Amino acid sequence: MKVVDLRSDTITQPTDAMRRAMCEAEVGDDVYGEDPTVNRLEEIAAAMLGKEAGLFTASGTMSNLIAILVHTRPGDEILLGSEAHILWYEVGSASAVAGTNLRIVPNDENGSMDLDLVQAAIRPEDIHFPSTTLLCLENTHNRCGGAVLTPEFTTAACDVAHRNGLHVHLDGARIFNAAVAQGKPAADLTAPVDSVCFCLSKSLSAPVGSVLCGSRDFITRARKKRKMLGGGMRQAGVIAAAGQVALDTMLDQLEKDHANAKRFATGLAGIPGIACSIEATVSNIVMFSLPPHVPSREFVDRLREHGVKLNHTSRKAIRAVTHRMIDAGDVDFATDCVRSVLNEFR
Repeated sequence: MKVVDLRSDTITQPTDAMRRAMCEAEVGDDVYGEDPTVNRLEEIAAAMLGKEAGLFTASGTMSNLIAILVHTRPGDEILLGSEAHILWYEVGSASAVAGTNLRIVPNDENGSMDLDLVQAAIRPEDIHFPSTTLLCLENTHNRCGGAVLTPEFTTAACDVAHRNGLHVHLDGARIFNAAVAQGKPAADLTAPVDSVCFCLSKSLSAPVGSVLCGSRDFITRARKKRKMLGGGMRQAGVIAAAGQVALDTMLDQLEKDHANAKRFATGLAGIPGIACSIEATVSNIVMFSLPPHVPSREFVDRLREHGVKLNHTSRKAIRAVTHRMIDAGDVDFATDCVRSVLNEFR
């Protein structure tokens, strides 16, 4: 049976070029800073994001946690959006490991936040209050349907944070999707933030890894936190090599992924009872909802039986993510399956 997997771009497999690069990678002990392939990946990534240095990590979740550990002390407070990946999907590590308090500011549908509310959430100095020391942003925004933050919003948010003595960390797991969606270099989107990370293992199609970028001093401290978390991977050039190929070869693919996401959103919007915004589909994530009488979890289970895999993200929302292993024909097949399964509930 044909299977179209739209659960996430994390299911992408490495390209043949990545596999060859992994096989042939020159390696050394990265904990000693002696893996030339890792070092090169870190240099390339930092340059692409306009930062001084980079750090190769096992995952975006690890990169986010390391950034929090560097920017805060136990007992500090972090401001972040109500739909942030750090809040929803990282097992409470900011609290459990870094010992920080999370203070929530509502996310708008476009992934941004009301900066007046951000300002109001920053604690004044008081013996009773935790110190607010970090603002976390996300671009593209996963739970806001792959929405992109503009450079103008990011700059304005950083201005508020920096005026009040806060650092800013950007969870840029899909930052290159955001850059492609806006037709801008990724560095334009990350210029004002103090640290940023992105995933190699999502739409860039590498098998594993993330890179955390910032100033040289920040990365020196981050390297020690990575070691604390057990993230010293020794001859990591074997996997870093795939990351280099991803950055060299996969950025053009993102435009195709976005076009396929728009195609899927357009198809879904044409199905009676499906609520899906074509205009809000700006990157590779499509969010849609079903008629009130259709239980979304059961709908996703039945759709899987027809060969289409989607993610049930909440009581109402269903998420699809396009990637390099999905083509226009797969999108049309998935659209037809959604229509067919929905008819089963009529």
